[in-house]
Amino acid sequence: MNITRINHVAIVVNDLDEAIRTYRDKLGLVVSKRLLMPEQEVEIAFLPAGESAIELISPVTETSGVAKYLAKRGEGLHHICLETPDVQLSLAELAARDVQLINQEPIRAAEGLGFFVHPKAAHGVLIEFLEPYPEGENVGG
Repeated sequence: MNITRINHVAIVVNDLDEAIRTYRDKLGLVVSKRLLMPEQEVEIAFLPAGESAIELISPVTETSGVAKYLAKRGEGLHHICLETPDVQLSLAELAARDVQLINQEPIRAAEGLGFFVHPKAAHGVLIEFLEPYPEGENVGG
């Protein structure tokens, strides 16, 4: 398994603007990218932190998966994203190891192609594997 780094840690929040103010004004982090992802019914913001980033995620509908997650668990850690140079190979390797996966095929993410490992397979933590888009290419800007 070729994991090159932790790409980001994702935090689910009720109010994206309020969370951005907190991370900017209190922790000194700066938003590098903000995107609306209609297919996932979320708005996200990335705040670089060294070689990794914090991703803030907020639902834009009351029926999205993230809205349901927030209603059940409240604000906090949503997932950890591990970067890989070959998402197809990582997916195949984990499937061959009988790891419980949420996705059977890679999905489009904000910064590349990815898939998720079910929290039941990782001691309660949702894990995303991500193969980043080539430099300069992304979904929404």
